[in-house]
This record gives sequence, C-alpha cells and structure tokens, in this order.
Amino acid sequence: MQLVNERILIDATALGRVVRRMAVETIEKSEGLDNLVLVGIHTGGVHLCERIANAIEEVEGERPNSGRIDITLYRDDAFLGLPRPVIGETRIPNDSIAGKTVVLVDDVLFTGRTVRAALNALLDFGRPSKILLAVLVDRGRRELPVQADIVGYNVTTGPMHVVEAELKESGGTDQVVLYKRRTDAQEGGA
Repeated sequence: MQLVNERILIDATALGRVVRRMAVETIEKSEGLDNLVLVGIHTGGVHLCERIANAIEEVEGERPNSGRIDITLYRDDAFLGLPRPVIGETRIPNDSIAGKTVVLVDDVLFTGRTVRAALNALLDFGRPSKILLAVLVDRGRRELPVQADIVGYNVTTGPMHVVEAELKESGGTDQVVLYKRRTDAQEGGA
C-alpha cells in the first residue's frame, strides 16, 4: 500500500500561527501558568509540546513546566503486531502531576486510543486537578469518547486517509499533510 499526497492542510507559515493560537488558548483554559504542566505524547506530541511551551514563554515571559510521556506499554494494541515494542522516554517535572493542571499534547487526534493510553500512563504520576487535551489536528472518526479542549485544525477524513504532522524536529518540513492510501488494485490501474 502506498500513500499519495492529497493536499497540504497546514504549511509552515500557518503552522506558526496555529501554534501561537494554541499557546494563548492553553493559557486561557488553564487559567494562567500557576500549576501548569505541558506533557507531550511520545513521539508526535513531544515536539509540538515544546513549541507550545516556547510560544507561551513569548506571550507570558515565563516558560511552563513541560515533560513527555511514552504510552507504549499502556496501549491496548501494544503487542498485536509489535514483536519488540520500542519504549521511549517518560519525563514528568518533579515526577508528579498531583494537584497540577496538565495539558496533554499530541499531533493528531484520530481514534482516541492514544489519548486513553496517555491518561492511564499519566495517572501513575499522581492525581492532577485537571487534564486538558491539546492537538494540532483533529481528524475525527473516533472509536472512543475523547474530545480535545484545544484544537489547532479540524479536518474530516475518510477511512483511507492518513494525516501526518511533518515537523522539522522529526526531519520534516514544517507542514501537515493529508495523504490517501492507494491499494494495490488502484496502483495497477484496476
């Protein structure tokens, strides 16, 4: 199966604006920086989390605490087809989120399964006062009842679509692209 570029959803210029808007919305919905902790979901949300933290620092003159969480062992599909899952780094400021306002950050929200796993992983680090979800792209098609509080861009996708946030930090070109899967029959002209 091959992916075909259908269209660019967010280019580099728009991405900067989207991240700044998400930063301001994060400040507003978390009611300031007191007790705020941003946590990026490994891998896609980690770089976005840092960008939001940088944008908050530009706006407020103070950088919020930030960390990252790996959810591999919390996924309901971790061992279905992953013979040797790779575990990434988890780093939570002061090893606790107890009493904090946590903004969980990811690049693309789709089925909701990643968020469910991240919530389970987060609770191993204490009981926060509030958890908000910030995503760069909400592509719909949920399998679980999960809704983002802060959304950079909404797009309706079909079952053959893939949305990729291609950030510079991951070797991309700072864009979000909508791809369509081509089946072997489509590739062969059938």
